[in-house]
Amino acid sequence: MEKIEEQFANLRIAKRCALTEDSTYLLDIDVSKSVQAESNHLVAVSCSNKSIKVYSRETLHLLREYSGHPGLLNGVRFAHTSENMLFSACSDGTIKCWDTRLATQETIQLFSGYPSNVFISFDINCSDLIVCAGTEKVEEDTFMVFWDARSNTNYACAAKEPLGTYSETHNDDITKICFHPMKPNLVASGSTDGLVNVFDINKENEDDALIATCNSNSSVSFIGWSGKDYKQVYCMTHTEGFCWWDLTQIDTEEPMALLQIQDVREVVFIENSNLNYLIGGLYHEKADKLFIVGGTAMGNIHLINCGIDGLSLVGTLHGGHSAAVRSFYWNMTDDSLLTGGEDAQLLLWKPGAVERSLVKKASMKIASSVQQRVRVHSNSLKSKKK
Repeated sequence: MEKIEEQFANLRIAKRCALTEDSTYLLDIDVSKSVQAESNHLVAVSCSNKSIKVYSRETLHLLREYSGHPGLLNGVRFAHTSENMLFSACSDGTIKCWDTRLATQETIQLFSGYPSNVFISFDINCSDLIVCAGTEKVEEDTFMVFWDARSNTNYACAAKEPLGTYSETHNDDITKICFHPMKPNLVASGSTDGLVNVFDINKENEDDALIATCNSNSSVSFIGWSGKDYKQVYCMTHTEGFCWWDLTQIDTEEPMALLQIQDVREVVFIENSNLNYLIGGLYHEKADKLFIVGGTAMGNIHLINCGIDGLSLVGTLHGGHSAAVRSFYWNMTDDSLLTGGEDAQLLLWKPGAVERSLVKKASMKIASSVQQRVRVHSNSLKSKKK
C-alpha cells in the first residue's frame, strides 16, 4: 500500500493535449493493447461534441478524428487482439468499428440494433468475438444486444444484425456493460434499476445465463471486476454510492456483499479538500488492491483505497484540470495515468515527469449541453436474490 501511495504522489503532468476552443467534455478514454512493448500505443477519447479523437499516447498528438455521429457517443474500446481496431457505441442504435491505420471516416464494421434501440453502454469481450450493448428503456423494454464481432474479409460489408438479446433481467436503462477481463463468456451489466447482473453467455437462454443478481439500491453509474482471478464485482452509483460483492459466495450461505456504502462523500475524510463525485474504479493486479477514483469540481483527483473494513484516501493530484474530471485510464505497466475532463483537456501523468510548457488558461471550465445521466431511483425492483 505504501508503494501505491508513493507512486500516486509522484505523478506529474508529462503531456497535455493541444488546447482547443471547443465546448467539449472528454467522456471516455481507452488505450490500444499491444503485445509489442515498443509499439506506439494509441489513445481514443469520446467527446460530448459527438466526435472520437485518437492520439499518440506518448506525445498526445492528434492522429485521427471521427466526427459526424448522428447521436451521442457512449464509450470507446480498442480490440484486445488487434491494436488498430476501435469500437464505439452511439445513441442512434449502432456500434461502429474503425481501423485507425486508415485515413478515412468510413467504418470497417457496422453493428445495427433493432429500430427502437438507443445504446447508452457497450463492451467487447476479451477474445474480441462478442460485442454487447445496453439500451435505454423505451416504453416497457430494455435490452442487452449481442453481435458476432468477427470481421468480414470485405471491408465494404453490410451492417451486422444482432445474434440475440437479453430482455428480462433489467427493467430500466442499462447504463454499463463490462465483460470479464479473462473469461470471454462472463459479462456484468448495471442499470438505473439498481441491479448489477452477472451472466454466462455460453448458456442457451437468459434465465440459465443469469449467475448472480446484486442490488445496489440505487442507480448504477459504473461497474467493474476485481480480486484475484477477477471473482469480485463492484459498482458505483449516481448518488456516489459504492458496492462490492464476492461471486465465490454465490453457492454458499455466506453474504456476497464485501462492502456497501450509501454515499462515499460522507465517509472519506480529505484534509483541506472535499470529494464531490466518483469517476470510476480500477483493480491494481500487482498490488491486489481495488481503488476508487473521485474528484472535485475544480479538477483535483482523489485515489481511494477499498478494503472490507472501509475506504481510505491514498492521495490527491492537484494542478492538472480546472473543471470536473470525467474519465481516466491507469496504465499498470508504467504506472502512468491519463485523465480527461470538462475543461476539454487530456492529460498524461507520469512518475516524476516535468511538463515542458507550463502555459495554462486561467479558466478552462466550459459549458456543455451534455449533462451527467442521473435518474431518480425507483424502489419497484424485480424480485431477485441478493
